[in-house]
Amino acid sequence: MPKTSETVLTKGVVDSCNAADRRYDVWDSKLPGFGLRVGTSGAKTYVVRYRANGGGRSAPRRYVTVGRHGTLTVEQARKKAQQILAEAMVGEDPAMQRNARREELKMAALIDLYEKEGCFIQRGKRQGEPMKDRTKTYTIARLRHHVVPLLGTKRVSEVNVSEIERFFRDVATGKSASDTKIGHRKRIVVRGGDGAARKVFRDLSAVFSFAVRRQIVETNPCEKAVVRKTDNRRERFLSIDEIKRLGTALDELEAEGMNLKALQITRLWVLTGCRRQEIAELKWNEIDFERGLLVLADSKTGRSVRPLAAAAVKLLQTIERDEDSDFVFPADSGESFFQGTKKVWPKIIAKAGLEGVTPHTLRHTVGAIATSSGEALALTGAILGHANMRSTMIYAHVEMDPSKLAADRVGAQLAAALGTGV
Repeated sequence: MPKTSETVLTKGVVDSCNAADRRYDVWDSKLPGFGLRVGTSGAKTYVVRYRANGGGRSAPRRYVTVGRHGTLTVEQARKKAQQILAEAMVGEDPAMQRNARREELKMAALIDLYEKEGCFIQRGKRQGEPMKDRTKTYTIARLRHHVVPLLGTKRVSEVNVSEIERFFRDVATGKSASDTKIGHRKRIVVRGGDGAARKVFRDLSAVFSFAVRRQIVETNPCEKAVVRKTDNRRERFLSIDEIKRLGTALDELEAEGMNLKALQITRLWVLTGCRRQEIAELKWNEIDFERGLLVLADSKTGRSVRPLAAAAVKLLQTIERDEDSDFVFPADSGESFFQGTKKVWPKIIAKAGLEGVTPHTLRHTVGAIATSSGEALALTGAILGHANMRSTMIYAHVEMDPSKLAADRVGAQLAAALGTGV
């Protein structure tokens, strides 16, 4: 076979083409621009040759690979070649388009970019503010643990609505779940499930909104995806009887010698309705004993002032201060705060027989007890430190502040049920 020749390409002709000292092409006389390229190893590849910008002698010549012989038959390759040549005839440039797709951002790279430049609050009063460090850490971890394994190698433009819906189902059924050892007695355990799917779906939607703003994509495919974005269940909260069981369990565990810091943190979760880390990381200078307030320098919603129930104040006053630490609950070793509640919590709820209850359940419990006791929603919001109530807290220094009285009334009920003796 000559180095460059022209004939009607058939299976027989292709099979007769053998390797030579140099690569050569055999062009099809039936479809101009369609050919077979034979490499020095004998590999046979169907190619298309055309001139860009609609043709013309001065236009640059392009080559596009159609596919390997064996994977494609001659006729299948010829049909694909016809499509490519038709695109070139109307002024498109298939070779350049293919190169652009190869260079296009992949989902894994988009998440890298989002971590570097996109982790900001996208709506609400704090729009435009950076995410809290912990929020950013959890968000990026979810994206890396679920999105990267399932969608990371896909080009951003290839991820459409159906891909998003499939991704949601895959996370829900545990396809991204993993258990990876990362060091001595250290593991990263990633769990799937409906809750994980809903959380990472919200994260992924934020990533695509960022990509739209950066003009990386034109639309956010998450917006039209048909997925179950909420679980339609009421928030779990404890009844007074269940709080009594919790209080009894805490007393029994204290008598058994369980770490007192973990138990006192749990009691304060119940009495204050604070978020888990707001109590675990609490510093002495954030407690105003005189006015009965928590003045949190940096909560989830920024600076936050909360009324403290008298029962909570009394409990805090019983805690011995470590002069070498600013934290109310310092770590047993090192200079940080106590971080052992995660290991102790399962023992607490097992002892109380409260399966499925989380520290955040206690926060919902305070809100539920407050509203069911007749406290106004605004006062409940003040106790819990909701962001939309921050403006009202400038009056927290006023004596007999209604929110402080509400906190006392709610705290008294909870303290009685908890059996703290305060």
